[in-house]
This record gives sequence, C-alpha cells and structure tokens, in this order.
Amino acid sequence: MTKSFLLLFFALNTTIIFGQDLTATQLLNKAIAYHDPLGNWEDFRGQLFITMKTPNSSDRLSEITIDLPQQYFKLVTKKDDTTTEQILSKQDCKLLLNGSNTISEEETKKHRLTCERARNMKNYYTYLYGLPMKLKDPGTILDPKVYQKTFKGKIYDVLKVTYKEP
Repeated sequence: MTKSFLLLFFALNTTIIFGQDLTATQLLNKAIAYHDPLGNWEDFRGQLFITMKTPNSSDRLSEITIDLPQQYFKLVTKKDDTTTEQILSKQDCKLLLNGSNTISEEETKKHRLTCERARNMKNYYTYLYGLPMKLKDPGTILDPKVYQKTFKGKIYDVLKVTYKEP
C-alpha cells in the first residue's frame, strides 16, 4: 500500500512539475487542435453577422463573407439609410455605396471607402476569427517563452507574438 501511494504521489508530482512545461509551439499546436480539430480553417467558407451597438446612435449591421479557398472577402455594412459594400476577389477590389460604384470624393472620405481600407478590414476579420490558426502565418514570430496570466481569477498560459515588418 505504501509503495503504491509513493508511486502515485511521484507520478502526480512529475506530471505537475514536468507536464506543464509546454513550449510556445506546443501550446500553439494544442490551441489549434482545440479550436480547429479537423483542420478546416484553410478551407473556411462562411458568413458572420455583427450588430454594433453604440450609445446615442443607431445600430450598425455588418455582414462579412469569407471564402479562403477563393480568396474572396465581402463586407456589407448598413447604418441608417446607408449601405456600403467592400468586395475583394483575389486582387480585384469593388466598392459600392447604396448599390452604386459611382462614389464622390466627399462620400469616399466620409464612409472611408478605399481598397486599402477593404484589405485592412479583410485582414482584421480573418485574423480575429481565424485565431489561433492565423498564428502559423508567414512572418509571425512566436516568443519561445510561455507566460502565465490571471484573468478573472483563473490562470492561463499565454503566448507572445510579434510580426516581421512587411
């Protein structure tokens, strides 16, 4: 009985001491296995619907379409009587304001309708909804140290990521 207890005690302590020494790469792989266990991110095709509520203002409704295999992104935003569309298909860019591609310079500035902004929105939404899988993208620098942070009373393993300049 004493030998069994000591063996169990040793095994548990070994797991506690050595089982938590994940490298940053191992932790990232573990997170990806949890969030994308079947490896579907590369073939993601889907839509996201977001309602942004702001005090003293009407809601902004956004419909985001992402088709990674076809390199397609579309962001339709509706607020009050205005609808903007930003569409990226491979290298092509299409911008619409209330269904029209004739947009004045004043309206372009007011609604921030540029192809550069459309690319930034694509990068933002695919990064945000593609985490942690996006942390495998080229140019990502994974700090080798795994940090621990407390959030709402619970301890989490945390990765630090930086990026190479474009």
